[in-house]
Amino acid sequence: MVPVTGPGCFEPDNRNTLYLAKWSTRFWAWLIDFILVILFLNIVRGALEPVWPIPVYWDVSHSDPFKIGFQTVFFFLYWTVLEGFRGQSIGKMVMNLKVVSRTGSKIDYQIAALESLGKAFSPVLVLDCLVGWLGMPGTKLRVFNRISNTIVIKTDYKEPEGFLYVKDKE
Repeated sequence: MVPVTGPGCFEPDNRNTLYLAKWSTRFWAWLIDFILVILFLNIVRGALEPVWPIPVYWDVSHSDPFKIGFQTVFFFLYWTVLEGFRGQSIGKMVMNLKVVSRTGSKIDYQIAALESLGKAFSPVLVLDCLVGWLGMPGTKLRVFNRISNTIVIKTDYKEPEGFLYVKDKE
């Protein structure tokens, strides 16, 4: 919105409108991704266990909480590849969300990698979100969204231009 004549007077402009995703919707997308990746990794772990034992994600026998494990690296690669390719992980697809640049354009793999750092490494995720919520209220940004110059938007799933989807009567 651009002021027209005086304080409080606004006239719509021709800028694109991007709807920032709610924190709750982003959480559900993250949780869907987390569950799917853990299920996949448990299947892989079960198949490889006789040859290559991989510790589970929640194995607390490690004394160093900042030790980078196989699962952490897999989460990082999962989000980097999917969000770098089309801006959406499986959880974001389900929840109709997308990671884009602040102008709404597609992000590349390098930006996706930077943005994914904050959510792939568990100790960093808590700080990433807390600083975003408390230090940048109202922006709906995590710290790594701010650093990578990205936003998470709500997408509108609708039929392509020129097509009309009609539901069959049951």
